[in-house]
Amino acid sequence: MEQDQPLVRDVFPGLVAELTALLEAEGEHWLAISAWDVRMAGTCGCTDDFCQSIRTADHPQGEPYGPGHRCVPLIPAEGMLNLDVLDGRIMFIEVLDRAPMRGMSGTADDAKGDE
Repeated sequence: MEQDQPLVRDVFPGLVAELTALLEAEGEHWLAISAWDVRMAGTCGCTDDFCQSIRTADHPQGEPYGPGHRCVPLIPAEGMLNLDVLDGRIMFIEVLDRAPMRGMSGTADDAKGDE
């Protein structure tokens, strides 16, 4: 149930604020708007300690997105942020080589649980 999944902005408000600003700066107005409403389907599932990536929709791991997919690389002040977008919908937020994200409870562990 997608509605049961938390909004990324509620778990990581700083990340969504940064994504929105970076997308606006890149001229990606509609993605900036949609970033505000993406839900957290889970973490990427890898065990790399430099990765804090977020799945925003269910998709079989290792499978290509296919037609309608594009990667949107952003230029953050720290690390790497890339979005996988399918037909205008943000499917995956790649968060690499960054300080641990702090969620609403104030801990980096907020990003670790796979819902």
